[in-house]
Amino acid sequence: MSGTKTIWECNSPDSLLDLSARFCITHLDTFLTSSKAEVDTLHLPTEIGEKLFQMAQEEGVDLDDKFIHIFRHLTRICRASLRESSITDRGIKYLLRHGLRELDIHNCAGLTVQTLHNINRYSDNLQNLCVGNSVQILPDYLQPEGTFSDSESEDGRDGNIYEKQGFIIKAPKLKRLCVRDLFVNRGPMFFDLLLKPLTDLNHLDLSGAFHNQGMGSFGWLLNVSQLVSLTLHNVQDVEDSLKTLCQLKNLHHVDISQCNESRGHFKQPTQFMETLVRSLPKLRSLDISGTNLAGTGGERTNTESVQCDIAGLASRVDNPLEFLGLYKTHNEASGRQHIPARSISGDSCEAQILVAGQRYLDRPTVLENILNDLFHVFRYETCQNLKQALDILLLAMERHNHEKHIQISGSASLYYVVKSESLKRDWNVKVKRKILGTLLNGMLTHREDPTMMRNGCLTLCQFQIPADVLFDYKRLVKILLHIVSEHTSEENNFIQRAGIFLLNSLACQVDGQQKMLVGSLGAMEKMLLIITDKLQQGVCDDVMETAWSTMWNVTDETPVNCERFLNGGGMYLFLKCKDRFPDKADLLRNMMGLLGNVAEVPSLRHKLMTKEFVEEFAFLLDSCSDGIEVSYNAAGVLGPGQPHHRHSGEILQTGGAGGRTQPGGGDAQ
Repeated sequence: MSGTKTIWECNSPDSLLDLSARFCITHLDTFLTSSKAEVDTLHLPTEIGEKLFQMAQEEGVDLDDKFIHIFRHLTRICRASLRESSITDRGIKYLLRHGLRELDIHNCAGLTVQTLHNINRYSDNLQNLCVGNSVQILPDYLQPEGTFSDSESEDGRDGNIYEKQGFIIKAPKLKRLCVRDLFVNRGPMFFDLLLKPLTDLNHLDLSGAFHNQGMGSFGWLLNVSQLVSLTLHNVQDVEDSLKTLCQLKNLHHVDISQCNESRGHFKQPTQFMETLVRSLPKLRSLDISGTNLAGTGGERTNTESVQCDIAGLASRVDNPLEFLGLYKTHNEASGRQHIPARSISGDSCEAQILVAGQRYLDRPTVLENILNDLFHVFRYETCQNLKQALDILLLAMERHNHEKHIQISGSASLYYVVKSESLKRDWNVKVKRKILGTLLNGMLTHREDPTMMRNGCLTLCQFQIPADVLFDYKRLVKILLHIVSEHTSEENNFIQRAGIFLLNSLACQVDGQQKMLVGSLGAMEKMLLIITDKLQQGVCDDVMETAWSTMWNVTDETPVNCERFLNGGGMYLFLKCKDRFPDKADLLRNMMGLLGNVAEVPSLRHKLMTKEFVEEFAFLLDSCSDGIEVSYNAAGVLGPGQPHHRHSGEILQTGGAGGRTQPGGGDAQ
């Protein structure tokens, strides 16, 4: 495994390069030129170009055709990673013309087989190619004769173009190839044609590969006999590969793990393991997760000189493997005592689960199980390595934003992690922002899922609001407004409560610009709708009271929001609420505080001076409700404008004895 990935970084200020790159990426018009002469004179070094692409991904910019087109003549880059991009064949052609050395494409649904043709055309320097999930650029069949729809010829009739040209991928310097979830419908020579031209290949990952006519004996692997790393994770018929695998003498790493339980059942597991391990003298890393290759445990080797609880690995007792993958192996193999390996991924203890989390970040199905295991560690045990656990949670959520179950399980565990006082002592502003940014990405993507919204709100309550979230204020306001207006059913009552309390906290102790932003995103209208719904239900609860409190906060010294309140029928709702709930002191205080803000706006005061309103305010001058606050605000409405303080509302209770609130997640999700 190449270096351990981490979200932890020092709290030093961003470099001038990072600051400049971030500005340019968020202001792409910086690069727009008005003439061809300017295009010819403006050129950025490769290092700057790659930094701009990296920054674009960090900032969530879609690396689409338009983005790529801006940089087509501006710079040259050597490596490109495209994830969750709407790029098309045309856009990636611009990129390939740079003579890339590394290309990683993942979840780019707009690409077709035309991109494969372009890769082959511009692949002279390509050394590393990864074709990830949801990328359909490879053919799914070979056909000796007849029409082939992927042909580049104008009429589409050119027999089998791949058989004729002698390759599927043409990249003479390619050293690493990863193709995930490749489905081949027909063509027994498909894998031979894929691998035979790649004479320099030393790392091959065919995770999830499936051939409708079977994988044969995997003899096609002998076309790349110099392989040092081979990953056949979740590949069908892998038991038939033993004879071929034993001939690949240079292998340092072999992964024959499975997700499918039936595929993981080998007929002679101990013999398979023993033969494989003895045949590969350079083997340092082996992954047999999800299989029965570790045996039942009853056939363990236990003599005076050798103690080994996995019989097939007895030959490695004196020369332990650097890594052994045992995650979800049959017969609970990862829990055995004598295992000849220095590092183990498994599900028997926290340390093994954390190793699994780091190694399987690119495997959503496996990762979902790992996050469920971590959730149980957090909820029922004491996590010993919170920093590494946070790494895995955030990296998983960041990489698989569209996988709902990963987001739910990850956010459920995240709640327990960020509650930790010991972790809070270690994190800095950058890490805190990474946590919040990743959480908001998941909440925005899965905004309709109540469990995700619940987990997100509970986690947000562990931060200092609004101070910790000012860097991403707009996105948080958007998701909270969605929560309070859409998650309104009885079973989602807690979610709406949590959302409106957070929104009220966001509107308190911020400046006028942010209050204006909250108003421009529709906060006033949504609060008025909530109040209208509560009136129709005949209910005055903390949601209604906090809706008034939120409007009190966002109207403070913000005339445009005061006008939105009046235009939305706010005065009518004030009268209705006062008549319907005359004994609700907190409600009355919040409403009068809001009206005090409205009265401070000279251009709006006349709208309050109707006979009906004046009578109400005059009556409230003698009110003893909530000390003098109600009568003070009533006087402020009737008299000259007076200063009014903000109202933060109540604190959302998420803990304590009795009604403890927990996030949803784990196996039940």
